[in-house]
Amino acid sequence: MSDRLPAFLTAEWRHLVMLNFEIDPGRLGHLLPAGTELDFWDGRTYLSLVGFRFLNTKLRGFAIPFHRHFSEVNLRFYVRRRTADGWRRGVVFIKEIVPVPAVALVARWVYNENYITLPMRHRIELSATGDEHEGTLEYSWKWQGKWAELAAETTGNAKPLLPGSEAEFITEHYWGYTRQRDGRTMEYGVEHPAWSVWQTTSSRLECDVASLYGAEFVEVLTRPPTSAFVADGSEIVVRKGTRLA
Repeated sequence: MSDRLPAFLTAEWRHLVMLNFEIDPGRLGHLLPAGTELDFWDGRTYLSLVGFRFLNTKLRGFAIPFHRHFSEVNLRFYVRRRTADGWRRGVVFIKEIVPVPAVALVARWVYNENYITLPMRHRIELSATGDEHEGTLEYSWKWQGKWAELAAETTGNAKPLLPGSEAEFITEHYWGYTRQRDGRTMEYGVEHPAWSVWQTTSSRLECDVASLYGAEFVEVLTRPPTSAFVADGSEIVVRKGTRLA
């Protein structure tokens, strides 16, 4: 799936809160890395805001002190690239927030990803009473002196992805694409098993969209999401990147 290049990062991604917003594809065209095109599900273009836990993180097999366990919140959209072996479905990150500076510095330097470092906190409460399971998941970050928040409430049990479903489309993009400083594109593989997902009973995003992500996303991100769910997550591998011709 990733041509088995060396692993650059290994970790666990856990308790992923995913808020998905339908967006006019014309708003994303200028952000496409060279060689990619927008990917669609059921004729729709999606923008997703995702919060999750990074656990047991290692770079090139080594753990960085005080940088093993942390949260991330990212804004992303979905692309694909045609290769001799068929389509590769991937993700382009618009902005990624972490609380640990070394991770942000390395990601900017190695992949030219748009990482920023902000204070963050999280709350994950999962409970079960008999056959009923309920959960509250919150990821917060401090931006311009105020706390912003991405959150969801879940109920029931996590269920395997249904083939062809919207949740499968959102979670199963196994490549990352970033525009490099010279205008070329870097491609890197991301490996993980299929996840199970909880449906949500409610979700919310509270932040100053204009100042954090730009005025172009205010209309989209300030309305209710098209869908929201929570994925259980798994161990993951991010492979070394390759610059495309």
